[in-house]
Amino acid sequence: MAYYGNLALRPERVEERKTKPGQSQPNGNPSNRSPAQRRRSIPIGEKLIYLIAIAVVASVAGFIIFRYAQIYQINSHLQDVNKAYTQAVEQKKELQRELEAKSDPNRIQDIAINKLGMVPASKISIEASKDEPNAMAIKP
Repeated sequence: MAYYGNLALRPERVEERKTKPGQSQPNGNPSNRSPAQRRRSIPIGEKLIYLIAIAVVASVAGFIIFRYAQIYQINSHLQDVNKAYTQAVEQKKELQRELEAKSDPNRIQDIAINKLGMVPASKISIEASKDEPNAMAIKP
């Protein structure tokens, strides 16, 4: 029955309204329902295989996550060590500059003469007695 005109005027087919056997009617009448079919359960062996597969996948994922956590800890420790090394190098450079400034002979001589009251050795004559072997040098 081919109809090429206006579909709003098309007569309804009776076959489309019928339902297949074993299905409930659209109005939900329980007397017309067929008994529900039971699904077969999965065999125990297959369940064990699935369980083992899931356990293996979970353990591998856990191991990978654990290794990534270790790598993260090692990287953070390495960054801390690098930071400490950089600070130590800077401190060493600063102390080296301070050592060079304080070991200047002119500065040492100035502090000895002005602050400590010492005099240059060329201005003082020191005599040692040759008579005694344990004699001390004395100023004249």
